[in-house]
Amino acid sequence: MEILLMSGKERKRLVVLAEVKQGKLSVAGAGRLMRVCYRQAKRIWHRFQKAGDSGLVHRSRGKPGPRRKAGRLRSQVLARYRERYPDFGPTLAAEKLQQEGLSVDHETLRRWLLEKGLWHSGRKRQQHRSWRERRECFGQMVQLDGSHHDWFEGRRDKAVLMVMVDDATNRTGARFSEEETTRASYDVFDVWVRKNGVPGSLYVDRDSIYRCEREATVAEQIAGQQPRTQFGRAMEQLGVEVILAHSPQAKGRVERRNGLLQDRLVKELRLEGISDLEAANEFLENKFLPALNRKFTLTARSSVDAHRQGPWNLSEVLSWEETRVVGKDWTVAWEGRWFQINAKHEGLSLAGRKVMVRQLRCGTVQLLYAGAKLRCKELPARPLKVAAPLRRIGRIKLFKPGKNHPWRQDGVGPGKEFWRSEKARGASVKRARRQAFAASGKPSLRSGSPTPANA
Repeated sequence: MEILLMSGKERKRLVVLAEVKQGKLSVAGAGRLMRVCYRQAKRIWHRFQKAGDSGLVHRSRGKPGPRRKAGRLRSQVLARYRERYPDFGPTLAAEKLQQEGLSVDHETLRRWLLEKGLWHSGRKRQQHRSWRERRECFGQMVQLDGSHHDWFEGRRDKAVLMVMVDDATNRTGARFSEEETTRASYDVFDVWVRKNGVPGSLYVDRDSIYRCEREATVAEQIAGQQPRTQFGRAMEQLGVEVILAHSPQAKGRVERRNGLLQDRLVKELRLEGISDLEAANEFLENKFLPALNRKFTLTARSSVDAHRQGPWNLSEVLSWEETRVVGKDWTVAWEGRWFQINAKHEGLSLAGRKVMVRQLRCGTVQLLYAGAKLRCKELPARPLKVAAPLRRIGRIKLFKPGKNHPWRQDGVGPGKEFWRSEKARGASVKRARRQAFAASGKPSLRSGSPTPANA
C-alpha cells in the first residue's frame, strides 16, 4: 500500500520503526514513542518486518463498516428520491422518506446523493453584517414581509405569501394573497392578532404600503402629524410601532423564513395537490404552520408575553378611512358609490361639512361625524341634480320655447326677420331726422352752444 494512503499516526510509526530497523532504537523505546505497550510494539514491529510499509495500515481500511446500510435499502431510497423528491434537499428528503418507512440519516443521504451526482453542495460568499440580539419577549417585535414566488409551480397564477415571524421565538404566521397590498397586510395581521394578540411593534420594509411618500398637508403640519398610509393609521390606532428596515438583511429572520418556505411549502403543496388560494390558506392554518412552529420555534429569554388583547372593533380599525364633503342634498360620494344620510341627523346641519368615510374589508361603508356613526343608505345610482325653478315676474310665467318650437326651426324664427327689419327701419328714420336737424341750423340739444352761423 502506498504511503500517501497512510494516516498521520501511521506515518509517525513508520519513522520510528525505520530507526528500529537501523538499530538506532530498541523496540521498547519505539513503544514509548508510539505510546503503546511493549507487547503491542512487538506486534507492530513484526507486521512491519513481514509486510513492510503496508503492515502499518489499519486492516479495516477499505472494508464495509458494521453500521453500513444494506445495499437494498440504498437502492430503494435513491429510487424513491428520483421518483418523488428529485429537487428536495437531503434534510427534507430524509424527513419525507422517514414518513414512508425508509429510515436514513440526512448526512448519509447527502453522501449517497453526492456520489450519484443528484445533489451539489456549494458555499455562498456573504457580506459582513452586525449581529443584533433577539428581543426578550414573545410579541415584543414581529417581522412582516411579502414573499413573491411561483408557489404553485404553474398550476395557477403567481401569488404572494404574507409572512409574520416573531423576533424572539421564530413563531411564524402566514397567509396567501393575490398581490402584496394593504388588504393582504390587513388579512395576515388580523389572523395573527386573533390568535396571539396585538404585538408591540412591526418590523417592515420601506414599501409604499407602510411608508407614505407625499408631503404633509397644511392641516397635518398644523397638527404636528407626519403623512401616513392607511396601514400606518391603523397601527397608530392599535398602538403598534412601525419600524422601517433599511435593508433586507436587517429583517433577516423573516427573509430566512421566506427561503425555508419557498423550499418546503412549495413541495408540500405539490404533494397535497393544492392549486387554489383558499385551500392553500386552509392547509397553512391547519397542518403546515403548526408542524413548522413545533419544529422551529425557540424559547424566549423572558416568559412574559408582550402581546395585548385585540380590540372588539378590530375589523373597523383594519379599514380604509378618508374625509368627504356632504352635498347640499345630504349625499356623500365614495369610489363611484353614493350614500344618502338619514333625515334623523338633520339637527347636525351636515350639508357642506366634512364626514369620515370608512370602508371595511368586506365592502361595507360607514359614515362617521365626530366619531359617531351616521345612519345612511346606498343609492342605486348617482342622484340627479334638481333643475332651478323658472323665474316669475308677478303672476306672469316666463316662457322659453323648446328646441322643436317653430320659432327655432332651421335656426331662423318667424319673428327674427321682422325685428331685424324694424331695427333697420328705425335706424334709417333716426338718420334722416339728424340730417334734417343739422340742415335747419338750430343749436344742438346736448351742448346748447350756438351754431357757427349765429356766432
